[in-house]
Amino acid sequence: MSVNTSIKLVVTGDDFGYCPRRDVGIVECFNSGAITNVSLLVNGSTAACAANLAQRYNIPIGLHANLSEGIPVCKELRQNSTLINAQGVFLGKMGIRKALAQGLLSMSEVRQELSAQVKLFHELTGLNPQHMDGHQHVHVLPGIREEFVQVLSEQGIPYTRVPVEVGLSRCSWIKEELMDFYRSVEQDALNSVEIFRSHGIRWPDVYIGLSTMGENMTIKNIQHALDYSIQAFHNSLTQQSTLHNPTSHANIGIELMAHPGYPSVVSEGGCGQGPDDFSQSWERLHEMKILKDPLLHIYYRERDHSKSTPGNSERGEKECKGKRKDLQKTLDMLRGFCSLYF
Repeated sequence: MSVNTSIKLVVTGDDFGYCPRRDVGIVECFNSGAITNVSLLVNGSTAACAANLAQRYNIPIGLHANLSEGIPVCKELRQNSTLINAQGVFLGKMGIRKALAQGLLSMSEVRQELSAQVKLFHELTGLNPQHMDGHQHVHVLPGIREEFVQVLSEQGIPYTRVPVEVGLSRCSWIKEELMDFYRSVEQDALNSVEIFRSHGIRWPDVYIGLSTMGENMTIKNIQHALDYSIQAFHNSLTQQSTLHNPTSHANIGIELMAHPGYPSVVSEGGCGQGPDDFSQSWERLHEMKILKDPLLHIYYRERDHSKSTPGNSERGEKECKGKRKDLQKTLDMLRGFCSLYF
C-alpha cells in the first residue's frame, strides 16, 4: 500500500433506539472511541430518548430504515397493509424476503413507510439523516432498493451502505446457514450498485461486518478483514470494478458495522413486539468489549486508520469513565420515560 494512502474508518453502531440497555452501551462505545456514529431505529421503543442522547453526546446519527421488525411508523399502514402480518407487525427478516419473492408486497407502501421514517427521524433529531441504511439489509432487496433510492434522492440523503464484504468466502468459521444468507445479501447488494450510483448515492469503499458479527467479532478477525479488504481494494483499482465509487487512489473509506450494547431484557425494548433473541444475546456485550479493547485501538493506530471523529481512544476512555454514572442515571430515566413512546 502506498505510504500516502489515507484510510478513514467509520465504525457504525446499528440499532440505536432499540432499548435502554443497548442505547447506554452504544453511548459508552462512542465516548470511549469504539464507534464513530450510530444508525437510529425510529420505530424502536427508545427512539426519542436515543435521539436526545445523540444530541447530548454529539453523536453523528443516521437512519436505520426498518421494514422487517416491529410496528410501522406510518399509521395508515398499521392495518390492511402488505407489509404486516395478522398481528400488525412487520413480516420478519425472512418473512419479508419470502413475501417479496412471491410478489406480495406493495412497493407504494414501501415508499410510504420509508418516507414516514425519514420524517420521524427529522422530528426526533431536528436533522436530516447523515446516512441511511437498512435493518437486516432490507434496503438492497429487489424492488425495495428502487423505492429506497428514490427516497434518498428526494430527501437529499447522500450516503448508504453496500453490504459486500470482500473475502467473506474465506471465513470458514461462519456457519453454513448463515453463510447462505450472507451470500444472498451480497448478491442483492451487488445488484443495487448501479441503481445507487445512477442517483448519485455514495457508500464507503470497503464494508466489513458480516464476518465479524456477534461471537465472530474478535480482534484477529477484524484485523484480517481490514487487511484483506484494503489489499483487495488496491488490487481492484487496476481492474474494472463495479462496486467502488470513483475515488482518489490515496483515500479509502471503510465502514465496520457493529451491534454493541448491554443485552436487552425481556421486559424492555424492541420495535413494538418486545426485544428479539439477537438483542438479548450475550453477543451484544461481547461486541462492545471487543470494540473497546485497547489492543484493537493500537492496531488502528499502527495501521493508520483515521477515525472519523475527533480525538483518540485514550481520551475517549477517560471521558467514558467520567460519564458512566451519568449514563446510569440516563438508563434509569429511560426505563421510566421511554414507555411514553410507541
